[in-house]
Amino acid sequence: SSMAALGMYLNVPPQFTGGVVAASVLGVGGMRWFNSSKLKDAEEQLTSVEELSASFQRTHPQEVSDADEYYASVWARVRDPLRLSLWRVGLGDFPAVTKGEVRELQRILDEEIPRLRRLASPSHHGSMKKE
Repeated sequence: SSMAALGMYLNVPPQFTGGVVAASVLGVGGMRWFNSSKLKDAEEQLTSVEELSASFQRTHPQEVSDADEYYASVWARVRDPLRLSLWRVGLGDFPAVTKGEVRELQRILDEEIPRLRRLASPSHHGSMKKE
């Protein structure tokens, strides 16, 4: 290896070179394990009900401050399935979401769903009494 060649060039005993290689391998392995455990802890925290709810409050401050029942009911319905999906797949395997995708989802929530609800309301099915 290049470490052995460097050791021979610098007249360093092979035991020292081997020790440096072993310490490097152990150090890298230890750092990998440590970082992996910290990432797992962070992922568990980010997918907790509390943190997901805090994220919802950060991304929808107006709706939360207005105590919008519609948004609260949508959040209540999707929170647990979202948490389960995030836990099953793992945060590292989810692709990044673009700003355009977030805007499109917001447009659907703000425009399309209310429009569809109005279309599906009983007044559109002729169930209202005519006087």
